[in-house]
Amino acid sequence: MSRIAVVGGHGRVALQLHPQLVSAGHTPVALVRTEDYRDELEGLGAEVRLLDIEAGDVEQFVAAFEGCDAVVFSAGGGADGNIERKRTVDLGGTLHSLEAAQRLGIRRYVQVSAWGVDEPLPDDVSPVWRAYVDAKRDSDAAVRDSGLDWTIIRPGRLVDEPADGRVKLGTDADVPHDDPGRSADPDNTNGDVTRGDVAAVVAAVLDAPHTIGVQAVLVGGDVPLADAVAALAR
Repeated sequence: MSRIAVVGGHGRVALQLHPQLVSAGHTPVALVRTEDYRDELEGLGAEVRLLDIEAGDVEQFVAAFEGCDAVVFSAGGGADGNIERKRTVDLGGTLHSLEAAQRLGIRRYVQVSAWGVDEPLPDDVSPVWRAYVDAKRDSDAAVRDSGLDWTIIRPGRLVDEPADGRVKLGTDADVPHDDPGRSADPDNTNGDVTRGDVAAVVAAVLDAPHTIGVQAVLVGGDVPLADAVAALAR
């Protein structure tokens, strides 16, 4: 049994991830900024630790990760218009998480990112969306350069419909799109994927050594999830 630190432990993907980790024999360690979530998260089988992603320094991340065997970063700066939070949460949180994992010798690291963030952005995108894409792009680059045993999952537009366990999962070339830089934009319905399916893929890749060093796009599709994960390759 492994202990999995989940950064952004009360996010909508994380709330569906915790029970799946428990089912797989792991202990999710939900990292959240307030005690208000404790009862709900413990009801899902998670251990709760406090961590303010924006205000916390690396030492606080180290303390939060203590005793864990892997890290899942599924935090996000939210859908509001706060540009600064895209840097402090999506990028700053990733950088602190990577350093904390390195200090503790935690090798396994899974990042939940977004589809299309390496593509050039059109001139007419909003400043908030540009900040989000920039932060996700830079954080993914830091993960790839970290020297950890990383996997990056890049979902399309996240939706709350029931998961059906069937997805399309592969490289950017395997899952092309015709709207560069906008594929996960909340105003764009291209490439939807349920949060439940994202959580299931994250849980699956954690236990799949062949996904180490893999960056994969994830959208809804017709391939059974387990088969899609099994087929992933560098």
